[in-house]
Amino acid sequence: MGERPRHVVGIDFGTLSGRAVVVDVADGRERGGAVHPYRHGVITERLPGGPALPPDWALQHPDDYRDVLRVAVPAALRDARVDPADVIGIAVDATSCTVLPTLADGTPLCELPELRDRPHAYPKLWKHHAAQRQADRINALAAEHGEPWLPRYGGRVSAEWLPAKALQALEEDPAAFDRAGRWIEAADWIVWQLCGRETRNVSAAGYKALRQDGAYPSAEFLRALHPRLDGLLARLGGPLAPVGGRAGGLTPEAAGWTGLRPGTAVGVGTIDAHVTAAAARSVAPGRMLAVLGTSTCLIMNAEAYRDVPGVCGAVDGGVTTGAWGYEAGQSGVGDIFAWYVDNALPASYAQRARERGISPYDLLDSLAADQPVGGHGLLALDWHSGNRSVLMDHELSGVLLGLTLATRPEDIWRALLEATAFGARTVVAAFEAAGIRVDELTVAGGLTRNRLLMRIYADVIGRPLHVVDSDQPAALGAAVHAAVAAGAYPDVPTASEAMGARHRETYHPDPARRVAYDDLYAEYRELHDHFGRGGTAVLHRLRARRTR
Repeated sequence: MGERPRHVVGIDFGTLSGRAVVVDVADGRERGGAVHPYRHGVITERLPGGPALPPDWALQHPDDYRDVLRVAVPAALRDARVDPADVIGIAVDATSCTVLPTLADGTPLCELPELRDRPHAYPKLWKHHAAQRQADRINALAAEHGEPWLPRYGGRVSAEWLPAKALQALEEDPAAFDRAGRWIEAADWIVWQLCGRETRNVSAAGYKALRQDGAYPSAEFLRALHPRLDGLLARLGGPLAPVGGRAGGLTPEAAGWTGLRPGTAVGVGTIDAHVTAAAARSVAPGRMLAVLGTSTCLIMNAEAYRDVPGVCGAVDGGVTTGAWGYEAGQSGVGDIFAWYVDNALPASYAQRARERGISPYDLLDSLAADQPVGGHGLLALDWHSGNRSVLMDHELSGVLLGLTLATRPEDIWRALLEATAFGARTVVAAFEAAGIRVDELTVAGGLTRNRLLMRIYADVIGRPLHVVDSDQPAALGAAVHAAVAAGAYPDVPTASEAMGARHRETYHPDPARRVAYDDLYAEYRELHDHFGRGGTAVLHRLRARRTR
């Protein structure tokens, strides 16, 4: 009688929904899956049944995460027709930095009746950008003090990271800050719910909470920002665990939610883009992964540390143990495309799409696909959601130049696609200027289905673009980590080679378009530096007016 097949469950907690997949440990084949949208979505305008929110806020509700465990995991098991007895491990990833204030026992503050109408009691989503003022002060003080960890973040800490968000809470709602016994990443909190044991993954601690060389920023530094901010250190408790590690076993309660057996191995939580590197077989040095979604994260490993200006973070063991992991990113990509279609596309175009039985996105692609490079006469900056890399400034905003009375919607559409590609090329150039080679580029995420976008990226960046053949690459990456946590493989690189997805296709740059884009990219860089590096402060002044 042959050995019973072994499976693992990977769960990806995204911006709008959670996705669970059941994966064969032997070869990474996805046996089944399910998606569950969050009931509360992204909370940007007002709290559930409560007060309105100021601009640039983005919150979530923690019970939406539990719903994914209660709904998506059992549905994925049914879809896969897999016996729970054959599931040896479960692991999760989540957006980051998405951070919760909780009591010491893990109870989210927003679930306390007396705090449910307090915005700072809720999880702050990665795209919560209302803490830019706090980030600016952190950066200025760190530079003044010569803090040794600052170069590990490209010289600037993001408003998206944990210290800025915690400082905002302390200054705007000190009572809520004081009630928090923990500030914890969403992925780590979900793991806590699964196994009843608090852990912190070294990746999020390093990239998002500024932990370097075994320590968070000093109490003295934090007190210089605010006399009571050093209290944050006690709220970052919980044992640190490496990526691919085992956090514990599934509790009976969590087993009841998921339909799995108590004691099933639970992997250490991970960051969504980072875990996708395992699914994409992109953990070897020189292989850069771009995860294209509402935003873009660019991830790669290197054998040694280098200062990369504008990088989001460099962490020893941050992506895989034994290598320096680097993260960079763009705050808006898919969000920019959705904004244009939802808010700026003429009704006549939407009607044309309906008549042809296609989406507005497909209509715009078809109309823009055959344009020559630069033929629309436009140039855009992809800063509608601020700039993450390489400027790390979330008070910047989008720019569109070259409009005439002859400009058509498809011209603007193509200019926006190109702007995000130019932003990605800016990141690649920063790595190479710092001495970190980028030998190949792999892309994953929902936007890889857009063939025009992929062609533009290959032409702009000037490298072959390998597309990961997985509809749920982050969830697959979490499943790879679950297999390591369960002991099926000795480490993440080994499991990645065995279970990672193959490439669906490769886009090669067209020589003529590549040369033409080199010229247009030079114009982009001039615009980038003028608006982003001190040529003018008009974007900041406009943002300040809007906020007032």
